Amino acid sequence: MAELNFLTSVHTSTQRDYVQRVVEHDKAECAEIAGQWGYDYWDGARKYGFGGYTYDGRWRKVAEEIAAHYNLKSGDRILDIGCGKAFLLYEITQVVPGAEVAGIDISDYAIENSKEEVMPYLRSGNCTELPYERGEFDFVFSLNTFHNLHNYELKSAVKEMVRVGKGAAYICVESYRNEREKMNLLYWQLTCKCFHTPREWEWVTSQYGYQGDLGFIFFE
Repeated sequence: MAELNFLTSVHTSTQRDYVQRVVEHDKAECAEIAGQWGYDYWDGARKYGFGGYTYDGRWRKVAEEIAAHYNLKSGDRILDIGCGKAFLLYEITQVVPGAEVAGIDISDYAIENSKEEVMPYLRSGNCTELPYERGEFDFVFSLNTFHNLHNYELKSAVKEMVRVGKGAAYICVESYRNEREKMNLLYWQLTCKCFHTPREWEWVTSQYGYQGDLGFIFFE
C-alpha cells in the first residue's frame, strides 16, 4: 500500500478562506443542502459546494499520471466509484484510447449532467452495493467519496471495491495530519462524515481487505 497524491495540483489551484465559510453562512443549513447531491451542490452557490462544476480540462494531468503509474492500456476495464460528472473518466478515455470505462455516483444530477461522451457508461447508485461482477475491472479508483460515508458504511464500500477489482486500486480521501489541518477540514467540508488521519485510513481500509494505494487531500 503506497501513498500517492495525484490530486495535489487540482486541490491547490483553489484558494480557500476557511473561517469565512463558517461565519458568513449558516454552515449547518449549507451542509444539509449539499448532502442532497443535487443542483445546489454541483452548480449552485459556492456556499453549497462547487459553485458551478464545468469541464475545463483540469483533470487531464491527473488522468495522465494515473494512467502512467498503473500502466493502463487499451482494453483495460476501469471503474470510477463516485465519478460525479465523470470529467476524470472522460480524460482517461482520451489518455488511454480503447479503455473500457464505467462510473457510478450517488447523485442522479451529476450523472444526468456528466460529460456526454462517457454518459452511456455511467449509472447512479451507492458504493456500498456495487452493481458489478466479481473481478470485473482491471483498475478501480475512488476520489473524494469514502470520507462522505458513515463509519458503519465503510466496511461494505471497501469490501465492494475489493470484490469488483482484480487488484490495482486507488482511494483518495480528505484527511488531516495535525490540529490546524483538522480545524481547516472541519471549517471547509460540507459532506464529510469520516474524519481520519492517513494512518487511520490505512488501518480502516486494510481491515476490510484493501491492499491498493491511498491518497489524501489536506487543507493546509
